[in-house]
Amino acid sequence: MDFMRLLKSIEELLYELVSWLLFYPLTMWRTLRQPQAMMHYADMELTDDVSEQYTETLSPPLFLLITLMLAHGVELSLVNQTTPWAPPPLLANDSNLLMFRAVAFSILPLLMAVKLLRHKGARLTRDTLRAPFYSQCYVTAPFALVLSVGMLLTRTESHTALVAGLACVLAAFVWYVIVETRWFKTDLGLSTTGAVLRVIWTLLQALLAILLAGAAIVYGTGSPPA
Repeated sequence: MDFMRLLKSIEELLYELVSWLLFYPLTMWRTLRQPQAMMHYADMELTDDVSEQYTETLSPPLFLLITLMLAHGVELSLVNQTTPWAPPPLLANDSNLLMFRAVAFSILPLLMAVKLLRHKGARLTRDTLRAPFYSQCYVTAPFALVLSVGMLLTRTESHTALVAGLACVLAAFVWYVIVETRWFKTDLGLSTTGAVLRVIWTLLQALLAILLAGAAIVYGTGSPPA
């Protein structure tokens, strides 16, 4: 019986992994094409039974995590060839570096969700935070992917790659700010100017938190900055 349960578990795991090959690009396409609709979809799916949630896409946190894994894989395939970099000891391990990136990019959806709840005057709990956090994970994923690829390209010695990298970084921020501005306008009824300012301020707070976390790791482990 134990052997049969093991086979069943392997079968389910294999199906889940293979299904990602279909549902990951589908989720990415839908997020890029209709980000507002996907954010609303994330909210609505949480009202269904657990077994019925996100049956047409990947769940938002999983989508963000897989995206960061892909970005990490791209860096691993290129960094040793074109972008020499000496990470601090704590991040020299691939799993630690990936975990740090997952936590770092999760700060963005977390802060955006907190801002929404506070502006609405809603109580901040694990339950109330879940829906806006999940919806934010969908749009954070393509932003994180393009930004990561862009930053990687800027570390190369090729002028063409440098320009392409800067273009990717700029495009990522412009897209993200536009999407978030529309989200704040729709959910909070803010003016365009008010929504843009709120998004930019939250984005700056998130970037500052990420930089401080990175600096703490670099200097806390006794490794001088590269």
